[in-house]
Amino acid sequence: MKPNGLSTLPERVTASDLDTLDLSEKGRSAEGEVISSNRRLFMQFMAFGGVTDTAALIAALEANQARGVLYEDINDPQGVALLTFSESPDYFVTEMRRFLNQPPFVDLTPKPEHTMLGRTYALGYESDLEETLIGRPIRRVLDPALPWVVWYPLRRAGSFEQLSSQEQNVILMEHGGIGRAYGKARLGYDIRLVCHGLDKNDNDFVVGLVGPELYPLSTIVQRMRKTKQTSLHLERLGPFFIGKVAWQASQT
Repeated sequence: MKPNGLSTLPERVTASDLDTLDLSEKGRSAEGEVISSNRRLFMQFMAFGGVTDTAALIAALEANQARGVLYEDINDPQGVALLTFSESPDYFVTEMRRFLNQPPFVDLTPKPEHTMLGRTYALGYESDLEETLIGRPIRRVLDPALPWVVWYPLRRAGSFEQLSSQEQNVILMEHGGIGRAYGKARLGYDIRLVCHGLDKNDNDFVVGLVGPELYPLSTIVQRMRKTKQTSLHLERLGPFFIGKVAWQASQT
């Protein structure tokens, strides 16, 4: 036994070890067979203040053919947020980086406390991975019928990771049941992203709630407060951004 108790770790990682790594997202076909995909969507959320002309931002986004959504901040009369997405993270450090360093966005005041970056993921039972990882999240954020949004990060407490897989699944089913009920009633939908190693504050997830009205989204958060995951196994939640769509890219 090694002093640190990590006797099960290999002395070194070899090329053959790397060949066995499978980082694909997993699902399950209607016949019960495991399916996989290496496609996933990255989404970045950035907020700004000092906006006196939202129309100028919209014109710039359209001219740049940006892939994303512009929100107006309900809690700041000069606040906006920009959600962009791509299957390649290079998009954010090339095209979007150049775009944001030019007027009119370069003249705004960044709000780094609201910056979030995450990636779509599968839970292992989805039968259509392309829809889960790519199609559905894009369709939801670009749907004109879902203009109200609540975006926030969260970090689970270590207590959740110590639970058995069966205990975790029961807790997650409780959480998921609330989301499905609201979606079935067409009151609100979620976009779930993982952000392990992508978040400066070491959060685990980014959550977006989208809907036709704001009130139901508030009640989703309220109902989630009573679940075991939120009440017992979350270390932190937020900060929250609440806003409404000012511009959306075309879905085509």
